Amino acid sequence: MKMNFIDLQAQYKKYKDEIDTQIHQVLDTSSYILGPKVAELEKNLAEFTGVKHAIACSSGTDALLLALMALDVKPGDEVITSPFTFIATAEMIAFVGAVPVFVDIEDKTYNIDPAKIEEKITSKTKAIMPVSIFGQTPDMDAINAIGKKHNIPVIEDGAQSFGALYKGKRSCGMSEIGCTSFFPAKPLGCYGDGGAIFTNCDELNAKMRILLNHGQTERYVHSHVGINGRLDAVQAGVLNVKLKYYNEEIEVRQAVAKRYAEGLKNVVVPFVEKDNVSVWAQYCIRVNDRDAMIKKCSDAGVPTAVYYPIPLHLQKVFAYLGHKEGDFPVTETVSKDIMALPMSAFLKEDEQKFVIETVNS
Repeated sequence: MKMNFIDLQAQYKKYKDEIDTQIHQVLDTSSYILGPKVAELEKNLAEFTGVKHAIACSSGTDALLLALMALDVKPGDEVITSPFTFIATAEMIAFVGAVPVFVDIEDKTYNIDPAKIEEKITSKTKAIMPVSIFGQTPDMDAINAIGKKHNIPVIEDGAQSFGALYKGKRSCGMSEIGCTSFFPAKPLGCYGDGGAIFTNCDELNAKMRILLNHGQTERYVHSHVGINGRLDAVQAGVLNVKLKYYNEEIEVRQAVAKRYAEGLKNVVVPFVEKDNVSVWAQYCIRVNDRDAMIKKCSDAGVPTAVYYPIPLHLQKVFAYLGHKEGDFPVTETVSKDIMALPMSAFLKEDEQKFVIETVNS
């Protein structure tokens, strides 16, 4: 059997008429950047997440950058984050000249371990940036409590978890700032790059809107050094359609994950905390011999992926931080044996059955 890791075409075909209509409306009006489609998306995102302000932007990476800029994170400051995630999180911390301070992860959820955060706080700590990995949020109550105790803002990197629930609250709406990505392969993805920032703070909302548009307060009047972080209207139109059906897709993702959990044998399946609902950005298992399992799956026509084979603290780009193997043992162990299986709301049951049989055999 041959299948896709994520079947984006099946999703497009299901919503094709509505998506095509949205795209042609943008083409017909020639309102390509910002404009009514983006304003509509921001309203829809805010309502979905339960926050006061949603700010659409050009990518999840730019969302993180804008959050750091809005909090005036500067060279020499420190920002606490996880070493087990995509590089964008720590990359943006370093990009503004700050120092990424890594904290090891929990061995069950793979999210940052709140019990290890406080010991890393110094007088230079300017923000805490937990990552909601693989579709599940970390313990945001514990992290927010630490932030409040030390008067340090929390930025949730929800690039993998938009739509997830933590004690009934949506990811990206539980801290000073939440950020997400709409990269095409995300649970809610557009057809290019896109992202969003969420906050209940009026001042941060106003500042981030200025920063994403070249620091401009009115045409050719600039109060800040900003970036070109605007979302184009075509992507907003696509997302407005997909968001209408997103809750339904999240439910289907739960069913797909349940079939995996019940069918897979002799591997470690993902753990979800009882108060959490994951959106299953990835379905990652842990195996004894990952290379052999990947080859077996590939030979059978089952696509797989590895998130993340080299932890951030061991990446060459962060060598200047002076970390070595053994510094974050849970992260390093997980990075050696974790692998992802096909996962989407459009994974057919016969395809999933074949994946399970291939892994089990």
